[in-house]
Amino acid sequence: MTAHRAVLRQPESSPESRLPPGVQPLARPAALGRAAALAFLRWEKRDLARTESFWRDFGFHIVSATPERLLARGTGTAPCIALAQAGSSDRFVGPAFQMSGDTDLQRYIQELGARWLRPEELPAGGYGVELMDPCGRSVWLLQQQPSVEPLPLRASATPLTNTADRTPRVNRTVRTPIEPARVVRLGHVVLQTLDFAGMAHWYLRVLGLIPTDVQYLPDGSPNLAFCRLDLGAQPADHHTLVIVGGIDEKYEHSAYEVLDLDALGQGQQVLRAQGHRHVWGIGRHLLGSQLFDYWCDPEGFEYEHYTDGDVFTAEVPTEYSPLEFGGIWAWGEDAPASMKPQKNLPTLLRLLALIRRKAITPQRLKLLSAALDAPARPWL
Repeated sequence: MTAHRAVLRQPESSPESRLPPGVQPLARPAALGRAAALAFLRWEKRDLARTESFWRDFGFHIVSATPERLLARGTGTAPCIALAQAGSSDRFVGPAFQMSGDTDLQRYIQELGARWLRPEELPAGGYGVELMDPCGRSVWLLQQQPSVEPLPLRASATPLTNTADRTPRVNRTVRTPIEPARVVRLGHVVLQTLDFAGMAHWYLRVLGLIPTDVQYLPDGSPNLAFCRLDLGAQPADHHTLVIVGGIDEKYEHSAYEVLDLDALGQGQQVLRAQGHRHVWGIGRHLLGSQLFDYWCDPEGFEYEHYTDGDVFTAEVPTEYSPLEFGGIWAWGEDAPASMKPQKNLPTLLRLLALIRRKAITPQRLKLLSAALDAPARPWL
């Protein structure tokens, strides 16, 4: 008797010019300005010492640490990638974006009610404005934030990788150090929202982003957008901001680039040895192609190490694919259940409250369930 053989498959994508019947394109509003970089993320923490310990083990370089404020950078030229202020709660405050030199920040004051930031609020110079996104999250838009000298970094082992058809490493070994995966730079942040269409429209208008990949629900409505910076002919990361429709308004995770796969693996050893909570990895994403490894900080916020991500220039068109839980990775361990809404009494009560105040409809919940509840990898 012939044994049953599983059918392995990957989601297929289509360019916006050839959308499948019923799939709706994501609206692209006229941009008020253009983001040039995701500068840093801002936090409020009750215990800065715990945050500092995790940041060091995760591979951040601590620039300054006081009882009131913690400032970190990577090995790259950005003076700051993470800022934590002492406070009464543990929360993600919001992102800060470096805007292009030709962006007029005054437009955000006139059209969106932004305010000028005080010099003492800025951790690394320059100037900027603060505005609130549709869920009330603080967003900073900055200009003239100075660069700093990069920090030393070991040579990458990747160019010397031996393969079946190429052996550049002869009479040499690979002996990368067991050390924290030194973070080079902040790569992206992922935000969940109840109102995908409204939130995506706002960020695309404010930041002038380009959707690289859009995923849609069974009714054809867009519900997730991987958005990249518009840097013209200069290659930009596959995504710098990800907006995903869900059942909450929250930070999902942030991602930080490390040197290579060996940094990813050795960094995992350090984080495991220091007792930090591992979430998922090592694996490779499908959309964006990054090799990844996910961790939680002491308060439960997710951080991702990644390397080997896709980059695109501005002229590459947007691709569309069905939203499936299995579409977030190409290989590796099955994604943990914690990355989906938990099916428990608190979630049920929250959903009932959302339906009562018409923040979400039962029909949309059914579509989300259809997209996320199917087995991601039936052959595993």
